Amino acid sequence: MGHLGRHLILEYWDAVNLNNPELIERALTEAALAGGATLLSVRTHQFAPQGVSGVAIIAESHISIHTWPEYNYAAIDIFTCGNRVDPHKMNEVLTRYLRPKRQNITEMLRGLRTEILEGETEKALAVAGHL
Repeated sequence: MGHLGRHLILEYWDAVNLNNPELIERALTEAALAGGATLLSVRTHQFAPQGVSGVAIIAESHISIHTWPEYNYAAIDIFTCGNRVDPHKMNEVLTRYLRPKRQNITEMLRGLRTEILEGETEKALAVAGHL
């Protein structure tokens, strides 16, 4: 593995259930478990007059959500360390709960380890007889 983690940056447009902290807490919990993460804790906060922020702390990092019900919009980050946890399965669960009509997904590899990548390239070249 040439990176330390994966980071999904999600934007949900025309979503529902964005002003329901209990439902968002359930969604975060189920998402963490569906992705194979080790769930440590979940917290949500209801804003007045509307909006919810929530975070699921997982041993492998976190899932966070911030909602703007007045725009039917949610901003979600899923950051996972290692390669055992699947952030895309987490997104599937959150999509099922919040039902966005449109979503934007940006995926980044975090902590790119160039020394590992260079070492892997050198090994591959050596095996192929180029070194």
